[in-house]
Amino acid sequence: MNLPPAGRPVTDLLAEVARLKAHDLPVRGGQVTAYVYDTGRAEVNDAATRVYLEMLEVNCLDPTAFPSIVEMERQVVGAVADLLGGGHGIFTSGGTESIMLAVKAARDAARRPRPNLVLPVTAHPAFHKAAHYLGVEVVAVPVDLETYKVRARDVEAAVDEDTILVVASAPSYPQGVIDPVAEVAAVAAAAGVACHVDACVGGWLLPWLREAGAAVPPFDLSVPGVTSISCDLHKFGYAPKGASVVLFADPAMRRRAYFASAAWPGYTVINATVQSSRSAGPLGGAWATLQALGRQGYLELGRATLAATARLRAGIAAIPGLRVLGEPESSLVAFAGDGIDVFVLADEARARGWFLQPQLSYAGIPPNLHVTVTGVTLAGVEAMLKVIAESAEAARERGPAVVPGGIVELVAETDLEAIDDATFAELSASIGVDLRPGAGQPEMAVVNTVLDALPAAARETVLVRFLSILYGT
Repeated sequence: MNLPPAGRPVTDLLAEVARLKAHDLPVRGGQVTAYVYDTGRAEVNDAATRVYLEMLEVNCLDPTAFPSIVEMERQVVGAVADLLGGGHGIFTSGGTESIMLAVKAARDAARRPRPNLVLPVTAHPAFHKAAHYLGVEVVAVPVDLETYKVRARDVEAAVDEDTILVVASAPSYPQGVIDPVAEVAAVAAAAGVACHVDACVGGWLLPWLREAGAAVPPFDLSVPGVTSISCDLHKFGYAPKGASVVLFADPAMRRRAYFASAAWPGYTVINATVQSSRSAGPLGGAWATLQALGRQGYLELGRATLAATARLRAGIAAIPGLRVLGEPESSLVAFAGDGIDVFVLADEARARGWFLQPQLSYAGIPPNLHVTVTGVTLAGVEAMLKVIAESAEAARERGPAVVPGGIVELVAETDLEAIDDATFAELSASIGVDLRPGAGQPEMAVVNTVLDALPAAARETVLVRFLSILYGT
């Protein structure tokens, strides 16, 4: 029975939360180089938390009932528009929802019988998710394996009469490079097709890096041909999770993102987002973060981030057997190994208290490790480089991850949809993954090596089964 027979005091609840979080990665301090974004300024987090809680029970479903959300959203969206070339925006729960709305608006505006969207292989999977939900085909084009940027000529060759949207990234997440937005947008405009810039990571970072002295090419709605752009505030805006903005150059396209239904006898339904009822807590937290930091605060964070990224790139390049992929133009750095198994390196770093994000090989790009540099990284960048160097040497001594013989072939040949959860759990245990509750974090080098050897479709099936068991009862 999951529900207690009687109510429990808050002290008990907090004690249990602490127990449940025992194996969680830390969200502050910079030792987790993905998923979390830290300013290093406790007063900013406190301001966001207080306003988040103040707005927690306000429902964004009906802006006429709660006019506070209208004013807050106008201010937050207006701040993003000021930074990214104007436009008309919607506050959303995150980059995936922002992208979903951009794809919906493009689909509904174009009205193609067999709609497709053209994107680089480095574009975020949120576009694939949106396409899956919205009945749109994905046409993926390769990137240059020296620069990791998409080529405008490849985009042009992929666009056809059913294309509703062309995508560029600023930057793409895997290697932190900025696609040639102006060239891609020009191709889209010439074909009469909408162009979305995925700036979920870079939208609220690149302008501050530019102001701090970085060479950042034009990428926003000021670029001719760009019709929409997404920008996450819970990344380099440092707001609590659940905060993103999608901007449209044309207000008519923003209206295409909306949903309304009058085909029932109940209350009026008009939604600006995929969600209907939703807490105004994330909106309040984003508003408070922007207000607490201000222009000067973000510029200072930009300078610190720029300095930390430069030091990290130089430091990694100086470690024997490691090489940075491409020329990162933001604060995302990916590095591969020569004679060093990067998946083993990641486990070694984890044992030393640092999380480096593994990325599998794909479309000619080798397996690598990913680091997101944030405002707090500069204070610990030398410690991070020391751990990476030590972990690289330890990984060199250990050698590549040892995969049980025949396991890759077994996984590839097994109909994973047909087996039951117990059999999948046994299969997982054979490569060292304990799926029992409370088992903690296993070493992942063997798991990642197996996944890396599988085609993308098989990887996806394995991951779905893993998630299903993880949340099973």
